[in-house]
Amino acid sequence: MDDMVFGRRYRVTERIGSGGMADVYKAVDEVLGRTVAVKVLHPRYAAESNFIARFRQEASAAANLSHPSIVNIYDWGQDNGTYYIVMEYVKGTDLKTLVEQNGPLDPMRAADYAAQVCSALAVAHGYDIIHRDIKPQNIVLTPDGTIKVMDFGIARAGNTTMTQTGSVLGTAQYISPEQAQGRPLGPASDLYSLGVTLYELVTGRLPFDGDTPVAVALKQVNEEPVPPRRIRPSIPPSLEAVILRAMRKDPAERYASASEMRDDLKRVINGGTVSAPAATSGGYLDETSVMPAVEGTEHVRPPQAPPLRPVPQRRTSPWVWVLVTVLVLAIGGGIVWAIAMPKTVAVPTLIGMTEAEASATVSAAGLSIGRVTSENSDQYPEGEIIRQDPAAGTRVESGTAIDIVVSAGVAQVKVPEVVGMTEADAIATIEAAELEVALPITREFSKEVPEGMVISVEPGAGATVPKGSKVVLVISKGTELAKVPNVIGKKKADAEAALKEAGFKVKVTEDYSDSVAKGVVISQNPDPDVSFDVGSTVTIVVSKGPDLVGVPDVTDMTEADAIADLEAKDLVANVVYEISPDVGIVINQDPLPGAKVPRGTTVTIVVGRAP
Repeated sequence: MDDMVFGRRYRVTERIGSGGMADVYKAVDEVLGRTVAVKVLHPRYAAESNFIARFRQEASAAANLSHPSIVNIYDWGQDNGTYYIVMEYVKGTDLKTLVEQNGPLDPMRAADYAAQVCSALAVAHGYDIIHRDIKPQNIVLTPDGTIKVMDFGIARAGNTTMTQTGSVLGTAQYISPEQAQGRPLGPASDLYSLGVTLYELVTGRLPFDGDTPVAVALKQVNEEPVPPRRIRPSIPPSLEAVILRAMRKDPAERYASASEMRDDLKRVINGGTVSAPAATSGGYLDETSVMPAVEGTEHVRPPQAPPLRPVPQRRTSPWVWVLVTVLVLAIGGGIVWAIAMPKTVAVPTLIGMTEAEASATVSAAGLSIGRVTSENSDQYPEGEIIRQDPAAGTRVESGTAIDIVVSAGVAQVKVPEVVGMTEADAIATIEAAELEVALPITREFSKEVPEGMVISVEPGAGATVPKGSKVVLVISKGTELAKVPNVIGKKKADAEAALKEAGFKVKVTEDYSDSVAKGVVISQNPDPDVSFDVGSTVTIVVSKGPDLVGVPDVTDMTEADAIADLEAKDLVANVVYEISPDVGIVINQDPLPGAKVPRGTTVTIVVGRAP
């Protein structure tokens, strides 16, 4: 990892993420001395000319975006056989992780985060950049509460057709209907994805999900989402309205711009949290409501004038009295029946409420909570009611106890041990444990693990996770081979750079050479053009120049001593005799004492002899 350098300046320190399109590394910019994130696209995309052309265009355009909620792009280029983007390194937690760890967010917090995303989208849309991959995983909350939107310029470069396996299929739960259908996209597509994101933030669940990306995409096109307040009644009606408008199937019926949606979200925040009255079961008008009483006036009898003449009396028929008697008896019996009959009320909807909310709701309706049990649920967060008996709308006697079943959350399972298994066996084992394999599967070269075998798994074996969680498999691609470049005759620094760029480590040794200049490579092992494991070490021998020795001073020595001294220095003695009174003594030498000469050089000594 320490040997990975991009653009000869971004030195990788650790891998911090991996996805279907790219791996992400933390790195140090050795020119500016700052920490950055380097997103390295998978090599398979480097062979697609259309992809690369769009990638270059979008990366260049995204580099011009400047906004507090947009992750800055510093640089991009090609290296190690693929393309990379250098961006701002952001510390924080993505919103997907936040929801998975803590459950649904407070609606006002979620509205604030979405408003910040809208501000970022407004800037991008102004440059005609459509993100195309807005989702909680691409939205990071920093420690100071600022939202950062990632991957501008990358999502659009990916293939968006439904027959491909690019990033769009990987996040089918968030794509707009028009994106799912492969139609041209505008700003409204990003707003739809933000609506889905906001839906998940406040409810803790996705509006549409399925077994395959295509199944989910079909739901995006054809089905309407369950209104968020049916899942979580405490969501303000105004926020629900924003979400459902953003998720309209027809782009023309959504917000006209990100700025317009942001303004609505700010109104939601400024209006405060709105809690629906418990008697209305989360705000839906499907229960009995209280109507205002009708005001009446006392009937006053007007004074009567005396009759002008006596009124003749008429005899009442006996049948009239019979009828009156029957009516009196019927009315009396009705009153007795009404008094005797028990009072009934409609059972309110409790599903989706917490036990405390349900208790308050049934109490207000003159009912009570009966038997409380719990069971695992894939649809309802822990603590929410998933069933009730009697069912909502049933009319029961006042005081009846309502039995409820409370969600214990998604069932927890353990990640099985699959390291060392074949890919097929690992997938079968993971699925048998009621987990899913994250797609696409990550594949890496490995010297230690044979091709097709599992290198690692995340989360690790034995970890307890919710049933249905995705497990990341890393499968070995076997040993990566590359041809060793020819560096013989190159200077040491150039040779090291060439070998490292080819993916090799370098070991340098030195040796003397009479024919190769100092600092130049004499030889290498393995030889040039040999296929060798990437990451292995190539040894180069660098010249120290000729092996020189100093010529000793042998004058005034005997002939034998002089010859022995020269040979000890790996020099060759050539004896010449001259008449001299110093018989047998060296009277002169060439080269002179102290001269630096290669080993094996001949030194001529002049020895005195008698006349």
